[in-house]
Amino acid sequence: MTGVRSAMPSASFASPSRRSFLGLSAAASAAVALRVMTEPMLARAASVLELSHDGVMINANENPLGPCTAAREAVANMASQGGRYCPWLTDELVNLYAEHEGLKPEQVRFFPGSSGPLHYAAAIFSSPQRSYVTADPGYEAGMFAAEAVHARVIKVPLAKDRNYAHDVRAMLAAAPDAGIFYIANPNNPTGTVTSHSDIEYLVANQPKDSIVLIDEAYIHFSDTESALDLVKADKNVIVLRTFSKIYGLAGLRCGVAIAKPSLLEQLDRYSGWNFSPVTALAAASASLKDAQLVPDRKRINREVRAGVFAWLDRNGYSYIPSESNCFMLDTKRPGKEVIAALAKQNVHVGRIWPVWPTHVRITVGTAPEMDQFQSALKKVMTGAVTASLSPLTQSQLRAARIASNGELPIRS
Repeated sequence: MTGVRSAMPSASFASPSRRSFLGLSAAASAAVALRVMTEPMLARAASVLELSHDGVMINANENPLGPCTAAREAVANMASQGGRYCPWLTDELVNLYAEHEGLKPEQVRFFPGSSGPLHYAAAIFSSPQRSYVTADPGYEAGMFAAEAVHARVIKVPLAKDRNYAHDVRAMLAAAPDAGIFYIANPNNPTGTVTSHSDIEYLVANQPKDSIVLIDEAYIHFSDTESALDLVKADKNVIVLRTFSKIYGLAGLRCGVAIAKPSLLEQLDRYSGWNFSPVTALAAASASLKDAQLVPDRKRINREVRAGVFAWLDRNGYSYIPSESNCFMLDTKRPGKEVIAALAKQNVHVGRIWPVWPTHVRITVGTAPEMDQFQSALKKVMTGAVTASLSPLTQSQLRAARIASNGELPIRS
């Protein structure tokens, strides 16, 4: 897989040509065939019971508010053009996003979701000689890509003494051979943030020819400082953003990678690039133009989250304070049993991470959804509702196999 780093014909920034796509090397074409992990795949593979479509779904960090009104109207208006690729929509969105964030268009590249560029970057910059370094617990998708190219994956515990931020000094010390450092800020699953000064320290001390990949999927929910200034300063960083979270477009698929052109060209050469769904591009453009969308949704999430934390405090339940739309609840018992008992009440929460087997990730839903969660959790924690783990269903086994050839850490 190291062949993907060799020189190949580069693509234009907004809409690579058919010729450059057809010019992909055999190594890059084979690399594209590797499975791209996504949050719904991980959530589905780790679920302990069949999910009901009408339950409280606080398991996959989705935004229950969905697309804003302007985005929904844009999708409806664009549907009639669904038979065309409409490459100009990508160009228009690139220019709009660059203007919105004070970037140059050549620093912006859109993808159908942010899972793709995360996967591509992990596969490009890690290798048997260059380690992939991440937090533990942390978002797992990049690890699967790194393992697919036989890279060493190094998981470094979050810094408990600094509110579970990434321990960047320990990450540097753990991997002098690092090819890529992955920082989710805020972190998934904990919702905790890493200071800009710590990220600056990591960038200033990273090994030669390595990159720092900063995943800002949840940045809009928090008050933490973005790392876009490091892109503007021409550092070896890639920032990922998505319209899946605060913008509520998870089902439409629209993500963006932000970096200096030379790094984006490497993503292009590996991935071949592809058009995003025209409805997603239209919805993303409309969302960016809604000046109140982010502040309003940030406020709603903060208020609901604060209400849940206050209830947990009153009832003596432990959790990791979060600045995002998810948090980790300490169940004080095997988390999978709690997940199953909640599911019996039609409340579906997120998965556990092996390093924290008694913690369960909870997505912040609507206020009524969180009321249902609280009622169901109290029954579980008091023993009024229990559940044993039954064998996995065929659909769950299939999801697990698809996720990572049976390597996903799910229950046996």
